[in-house]
Parts: sequence; structure tokens; C-alpha cells
Amino acid sequence: MFSYILLILVTMCFISLILCPPYWREFRRKQISKTPFKKEWRKIIQRRMPFFKKMPADLQLQLKQHIQIFLSEKTFKGLKGLSITDEIKVTIAAQACLLLLNRKTDYYPKLKTILVYPRAFVKEHQVTDATGVQSTKDTVLAGESWSYGKIVLSWQDTLDGAYLTEDGHNVVIHEFAHQLDQEDGYSNGAPILGSHQSYEQWAEVFSTQYHELQRRAQNAIPSIFDYYGATNPAEFFAVASEVFFEKSHKLKQQYPKLYHQLSLYYRVDPTSW
Repeated sequence: MFSYILLILVTMCFISLILCPPYWREFRRKQISKTPFKKEWRKIIQRRMPFFKKMPADLQLQLKQHIQIFLSEKTFKGLKGLSITDEIKVTIAAQACLLLLNRKTDYYPKLKTILVYPRAFVKEHQVTDATGVQSTKDTVLAGESWSYGKIVLSWQDTLDGAYLTEDGHNVVIHEFAHQLDQEDGYSNGAPILGSHQSYEQWAEVFSTQYHELQRRAQNAIPSIFDYYGATNPAEFFAVASEVFFEKSHKLKQQYPKLYHQLSLYYRVDPTSW
């Protein structure tokens, strides 16, 4: 009788795990986050990411837990002869998980694979001139975010972005900001906001600063934002995210409303680091 009841219980648990993947996923993530962080991984973060030591202890702990879960769920593939190592995976994951601190996250649910080139890569794309003639143009890229499960990164640019923490350029932050923006199915510079934020205020602030950057770009007026952010609202959100984490003091001083919106969204205040 006991064996029969035990068999029923085991069967029910098995069925529940199959029918309720979200619960199983959360259980698995909690178990992974309790696993001691590898000393080798900590050394990689300390060596490659100088800002890590400046972060509050609670955020350091969060970041390490996020890294563990992120690495357990994403696949890395090296291109052009690049062999994927723990150093590559941890360096990328640490920067990507910066964007997930202090808030509920599903760890970039659409993202499955991260492709890594040794350095900047060339992509061909079709362009159409004013007369309607189409041609092929080569563009050198440091990163690219696809809405259907992939991110492409240059390892050399990833290293530079991690180490140079105050230049406002970070390809990992840029491309993973695109992933956040794309979670609702649209790449438009308006990610899914929490209940504590207003889409109306977000749109007003971002629209104002986006158009100002366009004006500055057209007239070659210096800006703390890369002119690439003037391409479209989605690129402006990604560029603004880079500046938020890497030039937080200047951003807060020059554009306090924009800084406030990004601080509410990312739920951190990098100026305090």
C-alpha cells in the first residue's frame, strides 16, 4: 500500500513538472543561485571589470547569482576560430546581468545563443539610393542583437567595454538593452516598464532627448551620447543605457529627467557606486 501511494506521488510530481515548466524553471534557478560562486569566475570579474569592486556588496552578490543562472541557460558559440572559454562567458554574462539587478527578471527569455567573433566583424546588407538603385554595402560591427534568439558580439570590443568603464561605450550593455527593448515584440525604445513607471512620462522624456541628439548630430554639436543613438528610438535607448552605466554622473547632471527614468527602469543608481 505504501509503495502504491509513493508511486502515485512520484508520478504526480513528474506530471506537474512537465505541465508546469515555469515553476520548475524557478525552482531550478533558485537552486543554481544557492551554489557557491566559482573562485575562478570571481577572479575573471575582478580582472576584467574594474567597476565590480565599487559596487555595493548586495549588488555584487546579486550579480554573481544572475551570472550563474545566465550561464546555465544560454549557449555560447565561437566564430572565425574563436574557442569559447569561461573567461569569455563570464565577462559577457557579468555585463549583461548588470541590466537585471534589483528587479524581477526572466533572463532575456527570447535569447538562446550568443555568437562571439574574435574582433569586429563585417556584415553585408542591401542599401537603396535616392534613385531607387539597390546595392550591397559592407558594414563593420562590434555587436548585433536579433529578435529571434541570438546576439552577436566582438570579443575584443567586449573586453574594451568591460575595462574602459567611463568612456560611455559598452557593446554588451548596448546589445542586451536591445534584448530588453524587444521583449514585447517591438524594437522601439520603449521596453516593458514596471508598475512604478509611466509610459507617458517615459515617451515624453526619451522623445525630447532623442530629437535633441538628432539636432546635435546634424550640426556636429558634441554630446555625451554617441551620434549612432540618433538613428532611431531603439538605438537611442541602447546608447542611453551605455551612458547611464558608464557616465552616470554626467548624465545625471546634464539630463536629470532622462537619468531618473533610466534609474527607475534599471532600479539602480550608478552615481552611488
